[in-house]
Amino acid sequence: MTAQLLDHTLGSLASRIPGATRVFHTFHLDFCCGGQKTLRQAALENGIDALQVEDQLLALSPDEPHQHDWHEASNAQLIEHLLERYHAAHRQQLPELIRLAARVEQVHGAREHCPRGLTDLLLSMQQELESHMQKEEQILFPMIKQGDHPLVGGPIAVMRYEHNQHGDALESIVILTDNMQPPSEACNTWRALYRGLHELRVDLMQHIHLENNLLFQRALDEEGLNR
Repeated sequence: MTAQLLDHTLGSLASRIPGATRVFHTFHLDFCCGGQKTLRQAALENGIDALQVEDQLLALSPDEPHQHDWHEASNAQLIEHLLERYHAAHRQQLPELIRLAARVEQVHGAREHCPRGLTDLLLSMQQELESHMQKEEQILFPMIKQGDHPLVGGPIAVMRYEHNQHGDALESIVILTDNMQPPSEACNTWRALYRGLHELRVDLMQHIHLENNLLFQRALDEEGLNR
Protein backbone atom coordinates (compact mmCIF):
# COMPACT_ATOMS: atom_id res chain seq x y z
CA MET A 1 0.00 0.00 0.00
CA THR A 2 2.85 2.35 0.82
CA ALA A 3 4.55 1.96 -2.54
CA GLN A 4 1.23 2.36 -4.31
CA LEU A 5 0.46 5.61 -2.49
CA LEU A 6 3.92 7.06 -3.06
CA ASP A 7 3.60 6.39 -6.77
CA HIS A 8 0.20 8.04 -7.17
CA THR A 9 0.16 11.54 -8.61
CA LEU A 10 -0.58 14.48 -6.35
CA GLY A 11 -3.57 15.30 -8.54
CA SER A 12 -5.13 11.86 -8.13
CA LEU A 13 -4.52 11.85 -4.37
CA ALA A 14 -6.05 15.32 -4.05
CA SER A 15 -9.09 14.11 -5.97
CA ARG A 16 -9.61 10.83 -4.15
CA ILE A 17 -8.63 11.40 -0.50
CA PRO A 18 -10.77 13.82 1.54
CA GLY A 19 -8.45 16.19 3.37
CA ALA A 20 -5.43 15.47 1.15
CA THR A 21 -5.24 19.03 -0.12
CA ARG A 22 -4.90 20.28 3.46
CA VAL A 23 -1.92 17.96 3.94
CA PHE A 24 -0.37 19.14 0.68
CA HIS A 25 -0.81 22.77 1.72
CA THR A 26 0.97 21.98 5.00
CA PHE A 27 3.98 20.59 3.14
CA HIS A 28 3.80 23.23 0.37
CA LEU A 29 3.30 20.57 -2.29
CA ASP A 30 1.80 21.88 -5.53
CA PHE A 31 -1.07 19.53 -6.37
CA CYS A 32 -2.54 21.82 -9.05
CA CYS A 33 0.13 22.86 -11.56
CA GLY A 34 2.34 20.02 -10.32
CA GLY A 35 -0.49 17.54 -10.09
CA GLN A 36 1.04 15.14 -12.62
CA LYS A 37 4.03 14.45 -10.37
CA THR A 38 3.96 11.45 -8.07
CA LEU A 39 4.13 11.97 -4.33
CA ARG A 40 7.56 10.35 -4.36
CA GLN A 41 8.86 12.68 -7.09
CA ALA A 42 7.35 15.88 -5.65
CA ALA A 43 8.68 15.15 -2.17
CA LEU A 44 12.16 14.44 -3.52
CA GLU A 45 12.22 17.68 -5.52
CA ASN A 46 11.14 19.68 -2.46
CA GLY A 47 13.46 18.00 0.02
CA ILE A 48 10.56 16.51 1.96
CA ASP A 49 10.28 13.05 3.51
CA ALA A 50 7.68 11.36 1.31
CA LEU A 51 6.91 8.80 4.01
CA GLN A 52 6.02 11.58 6.44
CA VAL A 53 3.56 13.02 3.95
CA GLU A 54 2.16 9.58 3.30
CA ASP A 55 1.72 8.94 7.03
CA GLN A 56 -0.41 12.06 7.32
CA LEU A 57 -2.47 11.05 4.30
CA LEU A 58 -3.05 7.59 5.74
CA ALA A 59 -3.97 9.09 9.11
CA LEU A 60 -6.76 11.20 7.66
CA SER A 61 -10.05 10.30 9.25
CA PRO A 62 -12.87 8.97 7.09
CA ASP A 63 -14.92 11.63 8.85
CA GLU A 64 -12.98 14.43 7.17
CA PRO A 65 -15.34 17.07 5.72
CA HIS A 66 -16.92 15.63 2.60
CA GLN A 67 -15.30 16.62 -0.65
CA HIS A 68 -17.51 16.22 -3.69
CA ASP A 69 -16.22 13.60 -6.10
CA TRP A 70 -16.23 15.48 -9.38
CA HIS A 71 -15.16 12.33 -11.22
CA GLU A 72 -18.83 11.39 -11.17
CA ALA A 73 -19.96 14.67 -12.74
CA SER A 74 -20.36 15.30 -16.44
CA ASN A 75 -18.10 17.79 -18.18
CA ALA A 76 -20.99 20.26 -18.32
CA GLN A 77 -21.65 19.90 -14.58
CA LEU A 78 -17.98 20.36 -13.72
CA ILE A 79 -17.71 23.42 -15.95
CA GLU A 80 -20.78 24.94 -14.29
CA HIS A 81 -19.19 24.35 -10.89
CA LEU A 82 -15.93 25.98 -12.01
CA LEU A 83 -17.79 29.02 -13.29
CA GLU A 84 -19.99 29.48 -10.24
CA ARG A 85 -17.53 28.52 -7.50
CA TYR A 86 -14.21 29.83 -8.82
CA HIS A 87 -14.54 32.22 -11.76
CA ALA A 88 -17.16 34.25 -9.92
CA ALA A 89 -15.20 34.11 -6.66
CA HIS A 90 -11.93 35.35 -8.17
CA ARG A 91 -13.75 38.30 -9.72
CA GLN A 92 -14.93 39.26 -6.24
CA GLN A 93 -11.73 38.45 -4.36
CA LEU A 94 -9.13 40.34 -6.35
CA PRO A 95 -10.64 43.87 -6.39
CA GLU A 96 -10.99 43.78 -2.59
CA LEU A 97 -7.49 42.38 -2.11
CA ILE A 98 -6.08 45.11 -4.34
CA ARG A 99 -7.89 47.74 -2.27
CA LEU A 100 -6.57 46.29 0.99
CA ALA A 101 -3.03 45.92 -0.35
CA ALA A 102 -2.97 49.52 -1.56
CA ARG A 103 -4.12 50.70 1.86
CA VAL A 104 -1.49 48.66 3.70
CA GLU A 105 1.30 49.86 1.42
CA GLN A 106 0.15 53.47 1.72
CA VAL A 107 -0.07 53.47 5.51
CA HIS A 108 2.69 51.03 6.45
CA GLY A 109 5.12 51.37 3.55
CA ALA A 110 7.99 52.38 5.83
CA ARG A 111 7.67 49.32 8.05
CA GLU A 112 10.15 46.49 7.63
CA HIS A 113 7.59 43.76 6.95
CA CYS A 114 5.31 45.75 4.66
CA PRO A 115 4.65 43.74 1.46
CA ARG A 116 5.83 46.49 -0.86
CA GLY A 117 4.92 45.75 -4.48
CA LEU A 118 1.96 43.54 -3.56
CA THR A 119 -0.61 45.91 -5.05
CA ASP A 120 1.10 45.90 -8.45
CA LEU A 121 1.47 42.12 -8.30
CA LEU A 122 -2.24 41.68 -7.60
CA LEU A 123 -3.20 44.13 -10.35
CA SER A 124 -1.13 42.16 -12.85
CA MET A 125 -2.59 38.91 -11.57
CA GLN A 126 -6.12 40.26 -11.91
CA GLN A 127 -5.56 41.23 -15.54
CA GLU A 128 -3.95 37.92 -16.44
CA LEU A 129 -6.56 35.84 -14.63
CA GLU A 130 -9.46 37.75 -16.18
CA SER A 131 -8.03 37.24 -19.67
CA HIS A 132 -7.48 33.56 -18.88
CA MET A 133 -11.01 33.00 -17.59
CA GLN A 134 -12.54 34.74 -20.59
CA LYS A 135 -10.64 32.44 -22.95
CA GLU A 136 -11.95 29.45 -21.04
CA GLU A 137 -15.51 30.76 -21.00
CA GLN A 138 -15.60 31.82 -24.64
CA ILE A 139 -13.43 29.19 -26.34
CA LEU A 140 -12.29 26.15 -24.37
CA PHE A 141 -15.30 25.33 -22.22
CA PRO A 142 -17.72 25.40 -25.19
CA MET A 143 -15.36 23.10 -27.09
CA ILE A 144 -15.27 20.63 -24.20
CA LYS A 145 -19.04 20.75 -23.77
CA GLN A 146 -19.48 20.10 -27.49
CA GLY A 147 -17.21 17.05 -27.36
CA ASP A 148 -15.66 15.23 -30.30
CA HIS A 149 -13.38 18.19 -30.98
CA PRO A 150 -9.93 17.15 -32.26
CA LEU A 151 -8.50 20.65 -31.77
CA VAL A 152 -9.11 20.77 -28.02
CA GLY A 153 -5.48 19.94 -27.24
CA GLY A 154 -4.19 23.33 -28.39
CA PRO A 155 -6.30 25.52 -26.08
CA ILE A 156 -5.71 23.11 -23.19
CA ALA A 157 -1.94 23.43 -23.64
CA VAL A 158 -2.27 27.23 -23.53
CA MET A 159 -4.47 27.14 -20.42
CA ARG A 160 -2.07 24.80 -18.62
CA TYR A 161 0.83 27.10 -19.48
CA GLU A 162 -1.08 30.05 -18.06
CA HIS A 163 -1.93 28.00 -14.97
CA ASN A 164 1.80 27.67 -14.38
CA GLN A 165 2.06 31.46 -14.55
CA HIS A 166 -0.74 31.78 -11.99
CA GLY A 167 1.17 29.34 -9.79
CA ASP A 168 4.28 31.50 -10.09
CA ALA A 169 2.25 34.55 -9.06
CA LEU A 170 0.95 32.71 -6.00
CA GLU A 171 4.50 31.76 -5.06
CA SER A 172 5.53 35.41 -5.38
CA ILE A 173 2.72 36.34 -2.99
CA VAL A 174 3.88 33.71 -0.51
CA ILE A 175 7.43 35.08 -0.60
CA LEU A 176 6.38 38.72 -0.41
CA THR A 177 4.08 38.16 2.57
CA ASP A 178 6.22 35.69 4.55
CA ASN A 179 3.73 32.92 3.76
CA MET A 180 0.86 35.29 4.57
CA GLN A 181 1.89 35.55 8.22
CA PRO A 182 1.18 39.10 9.46
CA PRO A 183 3.74 40.65 11.81
CA SER A 184 2.77 41.17 15.42
CA GLU A 185 2.20 44.89 14.86
CA ALA A 186 -0.13 44.36 11.89
CA CYS A 187 -3.37 46.33 11.93
CA ASN A 188 -6.79 44.83 11.19
CA THR A 189 -6.58 45.81 7.52
CA TRP A 190 -3.22 44.07 7.17
CA ARG A 191 -4.56 40.94 8.84
CA ALA A 192 -7.70 40.96 6.69
CA LEU A 193 -5.49 41.26 3.60
CA TYR A 194 -3.47 38.18 4.52
CA ARG A 195 -6.59 36.17 5.37
CA GLY A 196 -7.99 37.08 1.97
CA LEU A 197 -4.75 36.15 0.22
CA HIS A 198 -4.80 32.76 1.93
CA GLU A 199 -8.36 32.21 0.74
CA LEU A 200 -7.41 33.23 -2.80
CA ARG A 201 -4.46 30.84 -2.80
CA VAL A 202 -6.52 27.89 -1.57
CA ASP A 203 -9.32 28.63 -4.05
CA LEU A 204 -7.05 29.16 -7.04
CA MET A 205 -5.07 26.00 -6.36
CA GLN A 206 -8.27 23.95 -6.12
CA HIS A 207 -9.58 25.66 -9.26
CA ILE A 208 -6.45 24.80 -11.24
CA HIS A 209 -6.42 21.27 -9.81
CA LEU A 210 -9.95 20.55 -11.04
CA GLU A 211 -9.13 21.86 -14.49
CA ASN A 212 -5.64 20.43 -15.02
CA ASN A 213 -6.11 17.06 -13.37
CA LEU A 214 -9.74 16.32 -14.11
CA LEU A 215 -11.56 18.38 -16.75
CA PHE A 216 -8.66 18.91 -19.15
CA GLN A 217 -7.26 15.42 -18.73
CA ARG A 218 -10.68 13.91 -19.31
CA ALA A 219 -11.15 15.99 -22.47
CA LEU A 220 -7.75 14.88 -23.79
CA ASP A 221 -8.50 11.25 -22.98
CA GLU A 222 -11.84 11.45 -24.76
CA GLU A 223 -10.09 12.70 -27.89
CA GLY A 224 -7.29 10.15 -27.58
CA LEU A 225 -4.70 12.93 -27.25
CA ASN A 226 -1.51 12.94 -25.23
CA ARG A 227 -1.05 15.17 -22.20
